Amino acid sequence: MQMTLRAVDADNWHGCIKLSVSDEQKKYVAENAESLAQAAYQKQWYPHAIYAEDTLVGFLMFGTDEETKRIELCRFMLDKQHQGKGYGKAALMMLLELIKIRYGAISFYTSIVPGNAAAEKLYESAGFVMTGEIMWDELVMKKELA
Repeated sequence: MQMTLRAVDADNWHGCIKLSVSDEQKKYVAENAESLAQAAYQKQWYPHAIYAEDTLVGFLMFGTDEETKRIELCRFMLDKQHQGKGYGKAALMMLLELIKIRYGAISFYTSIVPGNAAAEKLYESAGFVMTGEIMWDELVMKKELA
């Protein structure tokens, strides 16, 4: 399966806002429409659509947090119909390569809502570790990119 990350644009933004997680996951994930609005007004965020072949399966957004000045993954979701197929791990690994190319050898951050065991497991499988920090009521994780 060919996976790609594509910048959100006039052709795919509407599909991104139609993506949805399961009802039990909604407490862990921001709505994609909110993320796209944030990216429209805060230009340091880069929203991307996740594709498996030509099927839109998910959404992510990364950039620089104004408060911490850290490069971070601030949004990551897969549509409920496309979970459990390995797309999340593949997209995360592609993102890590993109970040290395774009920013070089850096500390790359993300955060999770406490109790989101699936996200924690996914990030740990990609080499993220807990930092012990809590920001925005979320647990901060970090990966060193070399």
